[in-house]
Amino acid sequence: MDNAVVQVRGLMKSYGNTMALNDLNLEVEKGEIFGIVGPNGAGKTTTIDCMAGMRSLDSGSIRILGLDPVRNGTELKKRTGLQQQESELPDRLKVEEAVNLFKNLFGTSPSTESLLDRVGLLSKRQSCFAALSGGQKRRLFVALALVNDPELIMLDELTSGLDPRGRRKLWQLVEEFNSDERTVILSTHYMDEAEKLCDRVAIFNSGAVVAVDTPAALIRKFCPGIRLRLGCGRAFDPASALSAGGVLKAAMDGEECVMELESGDAVIPVIQEFSRRGISLGNLKTETPTLEDVFMVVTGKEYQDEA
Repeated sequence: MDNAVVQVRGLMKSYGNTMALNDLNLEVEKGEIFGIVGPNGAGKTTTIDCMAGMRSLDSGSIRILGLDPVRNGTELKKRTGLQQQESELPDRLKVEEAVNLFKNLFGTSPSTESLLDRVGLLSKRQSCFAALSGGQKRRLFVALALVNDPELIMLDELTSGLDPRGRRKLWQLVEEFNSDERTVILSTHYMDEAEKLCDRVAIFNSGAVVAVDTPAALIRKFCPGIRLRLGCGRAFDPASALSAGGVLKAAMDGEECVMELESGDAVIPVIQEFSRRGISLGNLKTETPTLEDVFMVVTGKEYQDEA
């Protein structure tokens, strides 16, 4: 990609006998929100840390904005922002003081009020760090990552452990970055988050990238059909559903027969076929495949959304 701001080639990283990253390759285009998704332990944080120059590489190469994160670390820090998964500040440090401290460290002079207003913390400017909620602390660290007006911002597990309201507030911030034409790398183990926010996603599994594309394209490629749930009663034999046109798989979930269909066009014919056979039908529900379904297909195992 000629427009790539991040290029990772053959990245290898291990901790003792544990292989964290295994021949990892990535490219991120300018101005996109790029998702690194997968369960905890898949190598997402290690990748972010290597990109930020915080961890050495066993082998391979990384270029961020054309620079080496280790050799050109000082210059690169002036052009990038980082929100880490685990971050702390002194308990008694006030919100406004934290922003001013980081401004002094970076030698920049953005409006403290504007930064805090943007992340929804202006009313908390005199609050101590220890008095903030989990979501407010995450928003403060996003503000700190913005003090140098970065071209690229890396967000590691931004909403992990937050309640739905806190997650949505941070989603709004990420969406605003896109309108600023910033490049964003967002690592997350929430597949719904990546599906909503990201232009493209890379699915990680055991330290390797197993698929990369837009969420919609990944779903079309790996899970092109649709799921149909029909209340047929516990005694229903799901194997009998396979003879209905367009049914690829069928299994029971309680009293419901869950069928994977070739496409949405098969829904009505399947229902008509069941009715013709005299099968008593209860609740009916169709479900569009998601990135979680894609993960199951490309990795061959159940996705576990670990907090």
